[in-house]
Amino acid sequence: MYYGAPAATASDGREVGATRALLARYGTIERIPSDEALWEVGVRGAAGLARELRQRREEALLYRRLTTLRRDVPLAESLEQLAWKGVNRTALLGIRAELDLPPVST
Repeated sequence: MYYGAPAATASDGREVGATRALLARYGTIERIPSDEALWEVGVRGAAGLARELRQRREEALLYRRLTTLRRDVPLAESLEQLAWKGVNRTALLGIRAELDLPPVST
């Protein structure tokens, strides 16, 4: 079975279904072989996807790192200080006035 139907493509043309199939099989980007001949999943456009992966693997790993919530970073703030307490209405009204926007209705 081949994955990556043309209808399931990202805006830049890369096949989302193929990427999902590879990640489902190998689990992480690091574990996907660079050589598509070693892939244990049949995907359409394998040569192009493998080339893209070889060229942009480090970039993909960076994006994953940047979007991963870290739990091992010490914070000066407490969880209570970081908790959402609603909109700072005074600050919001000040910004609206500065931008010459109409007042907020209550």
